[in-house]
Amino acid sequence: MPTSTTQPVLAAIDVGTNAVRLELARPDPDGALETLHQERDPIRPGEGVFATGSMPRETADRLLSTLRRYAALCRRHKARVRAVATSALREARNRAEIVRRVRDEAGLDLEVVSGKEEARLICLGVLHRKPPGARSLLVDIGGGSTEVATATGEKPDNLWSLALGAVRLTEVFNASKAVTPKQLRLMRSFVAEVVRKTLPEKLSRLPRVALGSSGTINAVVSFASGDSGSNASVRQLTQAVETLADMPPERRRKRFDPRRADIIVSGAIILEGVAKHLGVESVTAVNRGLRDGLLVDLLYRQDASRDDTSLADAAIAIGRRFFFDEKHSQQVARLALALFDQLAALHHLPLSTRPYLEVAALLHDIGTAVNYERHHKHTYYLIHHADLPGLADRERELVARVARYHRRSPPDVKHSGMVGLLPSEARTVRKLATLLRLANALDCSHQQLIKSIKASVSRDGVALHLRTRQPLDLELWTVEREVASFRGVYGKRLSFHVAR
Repeated sequence: MPTSTTQPVLAAIDVGTNAVRLELARPDPDGALETLHQERDPIRPGEGVFATGSMPRETADRLLSTLRRYAALCRRHKARVRAVATSALREARNRAEIVRRVRDEAGLDLEVVSGKEEARLICLGVLHRKPPGARSLLVDIGGGSTEVATATGEKPDNLWSLALGAVRLTEVFNASKAVTPKQLRLMRSFVAEVVRKTLPEKLSRLPRVALGSSGTINAVVSFASGDSGSNASVRQLTQAVETLADMPPERRRKRFDPRRADIIVSGAIILEGVAKHLGVESVTAVNRGLRDGLLVDLLYRQDASRDDTSLADAAIAIGRRFFFDEKHSQQVARLALALFDQLAALHHLPLSTRPYLEVAALLHDIGTAVNYERHHKHTYYLIHHADLPGLADRERELVARVARYHRRSPPDVKHSGMVGLLPSEARTVRKLATLLRLANALDCSHQQLIKSIKASVSRDGVALHLRTRQPLDLELWTVEREVASFRGVYGKRLSFHVAR
């Protein structure tokens, strides 16, 4: 890798339920991340959201003031930024208005990530550079949700997001002050019920020790262990719940940060409930989490040599749920990516858009599970609402648009399906969809007849050289219908040359 002085600064912004956080870091020559600056503002973005369903104006104003300052720091360092919001904004009815204000007033693209994407990022942050065969179990308790993940090395195997958080539980049971024995019983029963409904009863090959990655877990584990270390047994967690619930609010505020003190009982109950359900022996607190995952994700996105199959694996898992033709989808993806790579000098798209094409190709036909005749439109809807860890909401929208245009109407900028895209996004969708249409036409028989494809670009046009297993009569007849669309997007004539 280049020396650290040539590496761009990376910035992670986490809009949580309790606080907003910023971290600036720079990769060193070994690929590790060196922290340059950190900030945390406990402005409680989620205050009132779980009770009212909306973020109050005064809370939004506090959030915008903080994010404007963070954005200025990022611009000063010329940083590459990824800013995400989690459960509080996920559930706020006015989230679209907040996201628009953040874009207009702070100049930041704030992604409201799904629970599974949040779990994936936490996993990435905690397990960065973990040995490939190591098995891990992660728990993260936020203000509005709790994320659980199992992983091998850095790669998550399973991701879950529970509608349980320290702020949410506190608000539901009005437990910020004194907690009566009856309240405690109800809170434990509530947590057990949510955990039972969300997490499987039995998970094979689980580690006996869970890693806990949030500030709430760090505070609970430290208290439960008697400040003697970063590990607490389940028995110690249970004792901590009893002690904290019995402790007067004034003593809690002396023992913990005041805002943490208000929610610490709820956090301890959630950790106890999850740990008991998973059957672990203890929980070890770690000091890495979502922000670290955002930075690692940015680091990996700029590494063109990195072969990350997790997004494709997630797409294939979705395809299987809709009984897609896996061999056809894999062939279309292979052909589309070959065209993307070989025509890079023609399309001038950044390498970061390559996964969009791959996912769109793998999932282009899932709409047939609803109705074949209009399956391209159903495909759009299914991808638009899919949970694809690794893609932000806007990225998933672009993937859905690309897949929607794999057949029927071409991706003309004036078509109704292109409404709402920025000019740069529309260009990306048109170029990727055109490659997908070609790849799909070249396997219209669903027989995977093409062994390899090679594209050559000249002043006169683009020539596609195809090596095949059998004659391509149907494919060649179908792909001829894409010639005019290709020329409209790329300004080049298209020709085909077949050899066996």
